[in-house]
Amino acid sequence: MSHPTRNGRLIGLSLIARLITDTGSQIFNPFLPFIAKGLSVDAISLGGMVSLRSAMGILAPFFGTIGDRHGFRNVLIFSLGCCSLGCLLVGLASHWWLACVGMAIWGVGAAGFVPTLHAYLGASLAYDVRARGIGIVEYGWALAGIVGLSSSAWLITVWNWRAPFFLLSGLMLLMAGVFLRLPKTKQAESDDLTAKTHRSSFKSFFQLGNNACSAYAVMIGGSLSFFAAMQIYIAHGFWLDTEYHIGPAKLGIIAFILGLSDLAGSVSVSLFTDRIGKRRSVLIGIYSALIAYLLLPYLNQGLILSVIGLALARTSFEFAIVSNITLLSEQVPEQRGKVMTLGAAFGLVGLTLAGTSGPWLYSAFGIGGLSLTSATFTAMAIFIYHRYTRERSGK
Repeated sequence: MSHPTRNGRLIGLSLIARLITDTGSQIFNPFLPFIAKGLSVDAISLGGMVSLRSAMGILAPFFGTIGDRHGFRNVLIFSLGCCSLGCLLVGLASHWWLACVGMAIWGVGAAGFVPTLHAYLGASLAYDVRARGIGIVEYGWALAGIVGLSSSAWLITVWNWRAPFFLLSGLMLLMAGVFLRLPKTKQAESDDLTAKTHRSSFKSFFQLGNNACSAYAVMIGGSLSFFAAMQIYIAHGFWLDTEYHIGPAKLGIIAFILGLSDLAGSVSVSLFTDRIGKRRSVLIGIYSALIAYLLLPYLNQGLILSVIGLALARTSFEFAIVSNITLLSEQVPEQRGKVMTLGAAFGLVGLTLAGTSGPWLYSAFGIGGLSLTSATFTAMAIFIYHRYTRERSGK
């Protein structure tokens, strides 16, 4: 039986951990020009470093396999330790090469943390409270914008760009210690048959059974949607600072507003997605995002209108991508762990490309070129969802 007090503690600690790690994931989006200046590189080069961090997401399925063998808790602790070390090295960096090393180590940790946390929660929470628990933990992304990035803006204004990295590094290390005290899951104990299955599974790892076409379509559609959104988000601080000459304090306020947009999208999922259907929710979200991307050049007439456009895009995308997580979770129920880590890897491929493309597209073609590119990839995602995806396996 599920223990409500224990569940509440686990969900609360997981939400705090996500708040910290997601603040680190998002910190380059609004403050890209200021961090780039501190590292003596241009915004496009720093975007490439962010892409290097994201590229480590290809390791996500590997961490899923290790978690199945040796326990999810051990992977979580290792991942948080890598995130802490990488974040510290970026904060200490005075040359681009040390920042690249830090980004790579940070990326290794980030690749393992989120999908393994989902697996740990899945193994720890009873089925009848699992969706609600994981949904609450996903609020961490929105709260990172509301609390984490706003606090980072204050730290940068009062001290310098390095201060948030030092604080985040310490908090990540602290959470690793906290997770060390959490109970192990049953998956930590594997018998000879399970070990033999793991050894022979590589050949058939990418085979997902009868619903493989729909499962991979959900992954690819999610990756395209993620790329379209994130290339705008990684460049929006560069865009707003270039055209409206705002400092880190105002960018922190904007991050707070966009965090509220994320929260609105996530809460909408918890209220409506089960009622209207996962696939339909994804389509509603990405159609809305497509419209918002196309409106951005027309709203780029002033700071307030530009932020309104970003907020509309952000709410729509958040509703789509969180709905996509729930849609993916029922594509191949008998291989859920594998599917979720593969989905995370696909998404991080999109994020990797966005880190480079976003600043470059804005620098070369302005917000018009950036929005048109995002709209094009979103339209591709819409076609894939309509043509190839199903609500769940067998339906």
